[in-house]
Amino acid sequence: MKILLVEDEPLLVDNLTQRFKALGFIIDTASDGEQGLYLALEYQYDLIILDLGLPKLPGLVILEKLRQVNFSTPVLILSARNSWQERVQGLKKGADDYLGKPFHFEELLARIETLFKRHLPKGDAICFSPKHIAGLDSVCLDTESKSLFINQQSQSLTLTEYRLAYAFFSRPQQVYSKQVLLDKISESTEEKESNIIEVYIRRLRSYLGKEAILTQRGQGYRLTLADDDLVPAKANGGE
Repeated sequence: MKILLVEDEPLLVDNLTQRFKALGFIIDTASDGEQGLYLALEYQYDLIILDLGLPKLPGLVILEKLRQVNFSTPVLILSARNSWQERVQGLKKGADDYLGKPFHFEELLARIETLFKRHLPKGDAICFSPKHIAGLDSVCLDTESKSLFINQQSQSLTLTEYRLAYAFFSRPQQVYSKQVLLDKISESTEEKESNIIEVYIRRLRSYLGKEAILTQRGQGYRLTLADDDLVPAKANGGE
C-alpha cells in the first residue's frame, strides 16, 4: 500500500515513516498543505493521512479541493482537533475516517487496513473471460495471494509485478501513462528509469499473451482482457 502522510510535526513524521516502512508500506510525506495538495493530485496513492493544522494550506481546504475534482482516494484525518463538532465537520467535508491525537499506532493501522479493504474490489479476485485471445479462457488476479490464475493455473508474481497487474485489473478500461505506472510501482516519488515499465509489461505479457496489454502510442498502456466484458467478473479464490 502506498500512503501520503501530510503532517508538519517532524518527530511524528519520522516515527510513522519508520513504523510504516517496517511493515512494508510505501510512504511519501509532505510538511505543508500546498505540498500535500500537489502530491495528492500529481501521484497515485492508496490512502492519504491528513493533518488539519498545516502551514500554507489548512487540511480542510485540501480536503475540499480534492473532493471538488471527484478525488476518490480515501482520506483519514489525523488531528489534535478532536471535539465531536470538528470530527463531524471533517467527515462532512469528505474524510473517510477521523482519528484524534494522541493516538495508538495500532488503532491507526487498524483503521487504515479497514479503509483499504473497503476500497478493494469485492471478493478475493478480479476475473476476466477474454474471447479475443486464443487459448486464454479465464484470467483472475487474486488480491489475497497476489497471484494470477490463468486457465485455472496459478502464476506467482513478484511484488512489483502484482502492483502493476493490480493497476491494470482494477481499472481495465483506463490508459496508463508510463509516469503513472512508475508511480504505482516505485518506492518513492524520486524519478526512476522509465524503461523499467517496459520490462514489467513484457513480464505480464509473457504470462497473459502479447495481446493482453495494448500499447497506445503517445498515451501509454491499457489492459484488453475486459474488451469482451463490459464489467469484470468478481470471484472468490480465483475460481
